[in-house]
Amino acid sequence: MTIRVFGASLLFVFAAWAQGPPAAPPKPPPTPRAGAPADFTGTWVSVVTEDWRWRMVTPIKGDFASIPVNAEAQKIGRAWDPDKDQAAGLACKAYGAPGVMRIPGRVRFSWVDDNTLKLETDQGQQTRLFHFNAKAVPAGTQPDWQGYSIANWEQAVRGEGPPQLGLGMTRRGARGRSLEVVTTNLRPGYLRKNGVPYSDKTVVREFFDLSTEPNGSTWFVVTTIVEDPVYLTEPFVTSTNFRKEADGSKFDPSPCTAK
Repeated sequence: MTIRVFGASLLFVFAAWAQGPPAAPPKPPPTPRAGAPADFTGTWVSVVTEDWRWRMVTPIKGDFASIPVNAEAQKIGRAWDPDKDQAAGLACKAYGAPGVMRIPGRVRFSWVDDNTLKLETDQGQQTRLFHFNAKAVPAGTQPDWQGYSIANWEQAVRGEGPPQLGLGMTRRGARGRSLEVVTTNLRPGYLRKNGVPYSDKTVVREFFDLSTEPNGSTWFVVTTIVEDPVYLTEPFVTSTNFRKEADGSKFDPSPCTAK
């Protein structure tokens, strides 16, 4: 009996040796910060290459050109009064997430923690937080100008699939270096500083694409898709360019102005 047990033990040891050392436990996936395919941290200045007449000055009242607004939005836009907004403490209505990236100025990216990327604007002194690994707006979160933004590193490849409109989908021709952000829970505001409205039902989808030019300069372009079932007849799509600066010495915060 003893011999049989000893033999069985030898067989067990031999089998374990033949299989090699036990496999190491799988490593946890990298955090969004550690696994970032592109580095957006630093200070960036907007480079106005289009829509000069609507971005470099406040458009005149009633100028809705290029924005697919409905009749109700036009009515509200024609009644815009910047003095009333200023007096009511609503000077930041044009600095919400749907429009703030179009206001010429500088933005600064930094990480708050491993799962939260922060974007600050010098124009209007706005702060946007991009939440990775989030699934929905936390219960009890109050709407505000910047809303609640859920972020994802886009798993994109070159291809002929449909343009991406939601988290985790593939865009045509994408390079795989995009930050994708979906923002909801917004306080109503303006798409432009001349009172073109967006509602609290608005959804903002953004794609931040990073690139390095032959001269060594680093740029990102943000493609912004604004969907509003209340005031827009179709999505409002823009692309906005930013160039990285050597440091943050020119970042000059200034408060919102209604004019």
